[in-house]
Amino acid sequence: MSAIVHSEGLRPRWRTLVLTVLAFWLGASLLLDLVIMPILSVAGMLTEPGFAAVGYSIFWVFNHLELFMAALVLTGMLVLRIDPTYFPHRWAIPLALALLAIVCGYTYGLTPEMSALGLQLNWFETTPAFSGTMVQMQGIYWLLELCKLAIGGLLLRWCYPSAIEA
Repeated sequence: MSAIVHSEGLRPRWRTLVLTVLAFWLGASLLLDLVIMPILSVAGMLTEPGFAAVGYSIFWVFNHLELFMAALVLTGMLVLRIDPTYFPHRWAIPLALALLAIVCGYTYGLTPEMSALGLQLNWFETTPAFSGTMVQMQGIYWLLELCKLAIGGLLLRWCYPSAIEA
């Protein structure tokens, strides 16, 4: 009983933490996808031979930051779901797990593969900047990104009204 009583005082803090993390995460994702990458594309940097290494460095840092944020969101959802009457959204934990799975897919699957496809290993051979495989992987990336934004937005929406009530 004392653990439940003790955790009731921490729940508003966890809601605030989850709200803050989700808002920062979704905002940073939108900034990267809709501002930074298009600017780099318009500037012609995506076609530069060394961009694959630079892009990998940028996304390596961001993907690992996303892993941390996904873990915080999942932990927050687990804490908030201790009492289902307090936070009644039964899909919160599976959706937080889905966010973590998406980020793991980015970090350990898509980012290394896309970077490897973009590396120019033979300086004498010209390769197209966007091969069919790269276009397909970018399609997968955008599909996962839309899923991540939708799930994150839904979790944000579920946490926001309960943060006002507290």
